[in-house]
Amino acid sequence: MGEVLRLFILAGEPSGERLAVDLVKRLRSRVPVEISGVGGAALKAEGLQPIFPMSDLSVMGIQDVLGRLPRLLWRVEQTARAILKTAPDVTVLVDSQVFVQLVAKRLRARGFSKPVLLYVAPSVWGRAPERARKLRPLFDEVLAILPFEPKVMADLGGPPTHYVGHSALAEAQVYPAGNGDAVVLLPGSRAGELRRHLPLMRATAEALFLHAGIGRFVLPTLPELQAGIQQETGRWTVPVDVTADRGARHRIYADAQFAVVAAGTATLELALANVPMVVTFRMEKAQAWHYERLQHPLVSLPNIVLSRKVVPEILLSTDDPAPLISAALELCRSPEARQAQRDAFGDLRDVMRGGLPGVPREDPADRVLAHARKRSV
Repeated sequence: MGEVLRLFILAGEPSGERLAVDLVKRLRSRVPVEISGVGGAALKAEGLQPIFPMSDLSVMGIQDVLGRLPRLLWRVEQTARAILKTAPDVTVLVDSQVFVQLVAKRLRARGFSKPVLLYVAPSVWGRAPERARKLRPLFDEVLAILPFEPKVMADLGGPPTHYVGHSALAEAQVYPAGNGDAVVLLPGSRAGELRRHLPLMRATAEALFLHAGIGRFVLPTLPELQAGIQQETGRWTVPVDVTADRGARHRIYADAQFAVVAAGTATLELALANVPMVVTFRMEKAQAWHYERLQHPLVSLPNIVLSRKVVPEILLSTDDPAPLISAALELCRSPEARQAQRDAFGDLRDVMRGGLPGVPREDPADRVLAHARKRSV
């Protein structure tokens, strides 16, 4: 490695971009860094000139992927070509599992031997344990955001894996149980998530307003999504404050009684902030089949990390909102249930901050620099 670390970094969605930005800032506190790759506004603010829009990768579900398959395959090729051309000291591919694995396969097939790191382990422990071994020739290392994943990867024959924590830890403030009266709605940020979850959250919010007297609903989102979501929620029969000010999330969480949230990274963010929640997810047919085949595995990060059901999970295979409404009303009416979640979140914070015995939390910048230094020797 020369004096400047040349880093190719790819983030395909907002949660991955937060990890990427955190990594870039950590690296720049140690060495000069030049970045190239794919990202959104936050990585652009760090100097990235993306080779294509991050939104091209923000898809979920089989139907979304199939509808955009030609463009996605072209983006795979375009990404591989960019990495081969620039030959960065280290390549870090953040989440977007199917896409980044296709990129890594093309790179290795064309003889690319420089370090390629996967940031965020795929959930092989929940869905397809046999896939862990297939990752080994593709990635030099996996940077895991969940503390149990290094052992799982080792047991399954996957790539070397280190627990590096989560960028949400740096932002987390723990809010005590207070007199908050707002319900936070977090439907996700990808187009498919919004399409599936906004109608469910509308029905839930209107039921909470009618049957529990909840009069404040807040929906944090991204700047590029704010106008569209405001237009959608403007048709609801309850008032919703749609905000794109990420800095306001601390105030929002401090004022929250609880949240209704789509399964994903936001569940971890809420738990670290001490906000009780009901977790939901509207499954496609294939997802519902896998969920049944695996006998209803835990899907929300707080439950997965603690290996027990701390927060209710309402997974739906139809658009019927009744189960979600029932769970939200139950949590709303039970201060004891909300406090039980907060008590468990204390255990979660301890594990996320320190790691597990024999698997301490490491700095992701240290892991990237370790690979860069190997190449310079």
